[in-house]
Formats: sequence, C-alpha cells, structure tokens
Amino acid sequence: MSISSATDETAASPAISSLMTFLFAATCGLVAANLYYGQPLAGPISADLGFTPAATGLIVTLTQIGYGLGLLLLVPLGDLLENRRLVLVLIAASAVALVGASFASTPSLFLLASLCIGLSSVAVQVVVPFAAHMAPDESRGRVVGNVMSGLLCGIMLARPFASFVAEASSWHMVYYVTAVIMVLLVLVLRATLPVRKPHTKLSYGALLASMGRLALTSRVLQRRALYQAGMFGAFSLFWTTTPLLLASPAFGFTQNGIAVFALAGAAGAIASPIAGRLADRGMTKAASTLAMLLGMGSFLVSHFATDGSTLAIGLLTASAILLDFGVTTNLVCSQRAIYAISAEHRSRLNGLFMATFFAGGAIGSALGGWAYATGGWTMTAWIGFCFPAFAFLLFLTEGRGK
Repeated sequence: MSISSATDETAASPAISSLMTFLFAATCGLVAANLYYGQPLAGPISADLGFTPAATGLIVTLTQIGYGLGLLLLVPLGDLLENRRLVLVLIAASAVALVGASFASTPSLFLLASLCIGLSSVAVQVVVPFAAHMAPDESRGRVVGNVMSGLLCGIMLARPFASFVAEASSWHMVYYVTAVIMVLLVLVLRATLPVRKPHTKLSYGALLASMGRLALTSRVLQRRALYQAGMFGAFSLFWTTTPLLLASPAFGFTQNGIAVFALAGAAGAIASPIAGRLADRGMTKAASTLAMLLGMGSFLVSHFATDGSTLAIGLLTASAILLDFGVTTNLVCSQRAIYAISAEHRSRLNGLFMATFFAGGAIGSALGGWAYATGGWTMTAWIGFCFPAFAFLLFLTEGRGK
C-alpha cells in the first residue's frame, strides 16, 4: 500500500477527540495491567495452590508466552477484521481468563488461565493502531503518545495495586476485581467505539505470510524494533532485579516498600505525549538519541546506589525515572515511524514490532536474574548499560544505511 493511500484513509476519518483519546489510553492501561498482576503475587499463589519451586516461575512465564503468541497470531487480525468487534471480543476473553485465575484450585488450571490472560491482553496492541488510524497525520505522534502514556501507567501501577489488594484481602480478590473492571470496560467501549472496517481482503494464512515479507523488507521496522528491543531489554532487566536489590539486607525493603518504589516508574509515562509531539515536529532522530543516552545514563547513576543509604535510594529512584523516560520516548517515536509506513499494514507492523522488542525484554529479564545472582548489582548494572548502548551504536549507523 502506498503512502498516498494511507494519507487518503486518514483524511477520510475525522480527527480523534480528546475524550476518545483518553478512553483509548484508559483501555490500554487497564488491559495491559492484566499482564503484570502475577509478578508480585507469584509467592502467595504458589503457596496456596501447591506449585513446586521450579514451577513457580511459570506463573509469569506463561502469561508472557501467551502475550507473545497473541502479538504474532491475533494482533494482525486488526488489518482483517472489524476493529471494534475484535477489541470487545479480546477484552471479554480477558475477563473470562481473569475469572478462571481467581477461581483456579490447581496449578494446571491457574497456568491455563495465565496463558489465556496473556493471549487476550494483546487487545491493547489492536487499540493503539486503531487510535493511530483515527488521528490525522500531523497529530498522530501526539495521539499515540497520549495513548501510550495510559498503557505505561497501567504497566507500572499494576504491581503496586496487586500487592496492596492482596495484602488487604487475598490474591484471589486481585483477579476477581480486575475481571469486573474488564466487564465494565467492554460495556463502555461497546457504547463509544466507532466501527472501523479494514480494506484488506486476504485470508488469515495470507495475512500471516505477509508479515514475513514485511519483516524482511521494511528497514524502518527492522531498525526501530531492534532499537526498542535494546531499550526494553534494559527496562526488563532493571525491574526484574531492583526488587531483589531492595529486599537485600542493605536496603531491607518490605513488599509494600518495593511496591511504593515501583510507583516511581510511572513518572516515565509523562514522556509519552512529549515524545509524540517531538515526533510530529520531525524531531524523531533527536528524541531517539536523547532516549538512548538516558537509558545508558540511568545505569551509570545506579552504580552508586548499593549501600542502602537515603542517597542510594534517591539515586536508584532517579535511575528508574531516567530509564523509563528513555524507554517511553523511544517507544513512541518508533511507533510513530512504523505507523507512517502503511495504514493498511499497521496492525501487522505493530505485531512484529512488539514481538521483537518483547523478545528483547525476555532476554533482559533472564540475564538480569543471572547477573544479580552471579555478580550482584554491579555486574547487573553493567549488563543493563549494554542494552541501550547496543541500540545507540546501531542507531549511529542509520545515516550510513540510508
């Protein structure tokens, strides 16, 4: 599909209202949060349902596997099926999966529910291109940035929310409450979302095959996905290992203390609308440069945050905010760039982009746990520094590639 046809489609759609933008952002935040409730609850769930120590990690892993599969198998349907109906079906499915998790009485049933929670939560990656379709070209970055700020708030607030609710009641209540929220969200979206029918007439098999061609031929997609894989790898490494550092004897944080620290990461959501506006003004390269430098700088700052002092806590908090600002800025700039490639392929492009950098996040989490166990925070911080450094070195070759 040509850029002109993409422009025609945008021109044919009315500009997205502030209220609709807020609704998209809230939807992304509430649904994306479903992916992260299990992380702080893994211990209580494991003890209650009788997981073996080796199987406890599957509580989070299966949710991530489900999400990865959904990115590749379900998100592309946004280019084929009517978007409003697809979003409603996926969110309704997430409500069912959350109810299943709440009432699960055996490890196998809970793990099946976790897989389904991951699969259905890809609704957010149908919503973001949906919002991009509704936005005129000159403000698409701003709209995507605002929507992504909602998504990122959901991600960062999910862990503290789950910790606080579980401590006040039980882990079952977390999943029950969020299932009710999903049902209410379906009712609101059913009444407010517009209908959007894609022009694509491919079969499902041909749709998936076209993703392979996009992955092999789109240099913008390839580069932007790898940049964000490096940034998100650093993000995942940081948020996987900082709870271990804060719970160590040097800091002695309780679970609630760690939950409060996680709130610092939500400040990164402020970067989303700023990054979107910079991208709309043609400043993507400058914004991406700043994002990667912030990512590297955050780990350099964190090297001095290991002695458990008040200064160390302040430096670690600053590191979290800098990193989240960098990751968010690069994400919004990257999405703005890939959505400009073709309106007809936006859901497929988004699925490939997200799947690639999600793999970078999985690598970061795995390396973070190993690094902390092997060499403590010093080794962890240096490995974390390498992720945005890799992205930045690759970014420096962009002009040469052109």
